[in-house]
Amino acid sequence: MRIVVFSKMFPQYDIDGLVSLGRDLGTEGWDLAVRKGHPVNPDNVEHALPVAAKRLAESAQPVLAVTGETSLLYPTTPYVEPLLHAMDVANVHILKLGYFLFDPAKGQYWQEVDNVRRALDGWQKLARRYNVKVVYHTHSGMGYMGLNAAALMHLLRDLDPAAIGAYLDAGHLVVNGEPFAFALAMVKPYLAMVGLKDYKPILQPSGDEQKLQWECVPAGQGGVAWGEVFRLLAKDGFAGPCSVHAEFTVPAGASFAKMVQAEVAYLKRKRDSAIGR
Repeated sequence: MRIVVFSKMFPQYDIDGLVSLGRDLGTEGWDLAVRKGHPVNPDNVEHALPVAAKRLAESAQPVLAVTGETSLLYPTTPYVEPLLHAMDVANVHILKLGYFLFDPAKGQYWQEVDNVRRALDGWQKLARRYNVKVVYHTHSGMGYMGLNAAALMHLLRDLDPAAIGAYLDAGHLVVNGEPFAFALAMVKPYLAMVGLKDYKPILQPSGDEQKLQWECVPAGQGGVAWGEVFRLLAKDGFAGPCSVHAEFTVPAGASFAKMVQAEVAYLKRKRDSAIGR
């Protein structure tokens, strides 16, 4: 169960820069964003990903997952096979997809479930060919298919867990009010990856009512019970990557890198306590 950092928040760093940054942050690996504007992107992935993965692994910061564009949804996307081939060559075996969206005012939910499942069936065929597991992330909020574990299992049930996986996000589950123990029980044996972010509730005036909003904050300052999360993962023998997203607001004058470093250290302490280190 490695604590890794999602490189989405560091697009300005080349691979050598990520090596140096990773040492400062204390990361145990990377969840590498393969997106436009990043050193590894859809245009250069076939060559750049194996080179980047080798360089990072040599520095004890292996790439344990790739996160694609949020628009990466269908296995027919033109750069998909070069991406999967590069992942296989680079010995990177988890790919996070983007998000299927749904408008309940316009669509039929179960029809959209069928549409997503057809796409995932196509992904699982490619995943088997390229020795990759394709995962889908629980993202809270109106419009996201699979927004919690219960909804995610509408999409994953009866698919091949060796090829298609669940990516639980502890913070988004708090926003949705789904207990982590329930979520974990529902996604077995699909769990492949865990997102590490935290949220705290804020009540905002809205006319003559109060509107509940959620603010992303550093781990330990929100509603996620991190000791319980890691205890449950350890009890189940989870060995996949846990990805630090660091999407919180940085106060004026503060160092983002220092805040991420502190968050990584906090989460590693919680993990180590749960597994008895």
